[in-house]
Amino acid sequence: MVDTPTRVRYRDVFAVREFRALWLAELLSICGDQLARVALSVMVFNSTSSATLTGLTYGLTYAPSLVGGILLTGIADRFPRRTVMAVVDLLRAALILLVVIPGMPFWGLCVLVGSVSLLNPVFKAAQLAVLPDMLPGDRFAVGMAIRQMTIQFAQLLGFAGGGLLIAVVSAHTALVADSATFLASALFVWTGLRARPAAVDTATSRPGWLSAMSRGARLAFTDRGLRTLMLLGWLMAVITVYEGLAAPYAADLGGGSAYTGLLLAADPLGGVIGAYLFGRWVPAWLRPRLVGTLAIVAAGLLGGCLLRPGLPGSLLLFVVCGGLGTIVVMQASTTFTTAVPDEHRGQVVGLSNTGLSTASGASPLLAGMIADEIGAVETVGWFGLASAALAVPLSIAWWRTYRGDRRRWTPEE
Repeated sequence: MVDTPTRVRYRDVFAVREFRALWLAELLSICGDQLARVALSVMVFNSTSSATLTGLTYGLTYAPSLVGGILLTGIADRFPRRTVMAVVDLLRAALILLVVIPGMPFWGLCVLVGSVSLLNPVFKAAQLAVLPDMLPGDRFAVGMAIRQMTIQFAQLLGFAGGGLLIAVVSAHTALVADSATFLASALFVWTGLRARPAAVDTATSRPGWLSAMSRGARLAFTDRGLRTLMLLGWLMAVITVYEGLAAPYAADLGGGSAYTGLLLAADPLGGVIGAYLFGRWVPAWLRPRLVGTLAIVAAGLLGGCLLRPGLPGSLLLFVVCGGLGTIVVMQASTTFTTAVPDEHRGQVVGLSNTGLSTASGASPLLAGMIADEIGAVETVGWFGLASAALAVPLSIAWWRTYRGDRRRWTPEE
């Protein structure tokens, strides 16, 4: 009989000094990002009175990250990751400060905001690539659970707190505060993380830029296990269409802005609960086995919207689906990251995260067009059932891959 190892606890992960520094840096950055999105929307609308230009500015805080995720995340492999994160933070702080220059033309604001978005995937790729080094074994999985809870909670605080703060101070002041969060993040990263060499650190072994991108993409899409985990994560991003359709969904239920706010809060609430329970109570050896099954359940439950459950039932469904979907994304990302060789980790993880963001942004656009024809509630339900149908073959493929090489996919405890 094999002795069961001592389960890693949250305090065990927070006892790692490097993780504490990186966690604080990310927390500050997320809160600052959300605050900036609110501030930019207010600033642009007040100066232009145009909903179209306001929406364009908000979209620029997300859209260029697709390009950055494909073209730039290889930087996290070619240079020391601590340096990459600190430099990106300093650049983002400087770009945000330029936004608040009086008289900045709208085109200039678009370029600056788009540049910040372009750099965001580089920081994230370097962060996720270095985490397994500082959190070996099951500590990495628990650290990812902590990150997921932090991200969900910080987004709630950033949006809610941003609206309250801008009601008291100007949008320009809020943007200065956002710049300060990037400076503080750079300080935490530089002083809290130890120096590590680049994953590919010699000129002789460093491949060309296009060659490195090609190798990363080939690894992600030709390795059956990595490909399946990546697609399962993207599928869980697709089922969050209820966030993009929150306003029309609330209208279909006969409610207004109050209903919309409750529906939007359901997914991050479920994410916090799901990440905590999964990271705290599910043993490391069991987690990878559950990824496919939980994906099917999360998508299938969303099909319950076809029964038109009303506000209480919808909130319950979104909390549960949000929790299960968060668990799938969190565990798929954890297993995926640890299985990728270090010299390709930044590029491959960056590509995976880019697809995740793209799925999150593209699915509401498609769902919105469908909802105009059949209604938002029914659209969410059909998206759930369609996603469940796609999750079944992915789940089977993952189980076969996992069973064929369990040592590769199960962390050492």
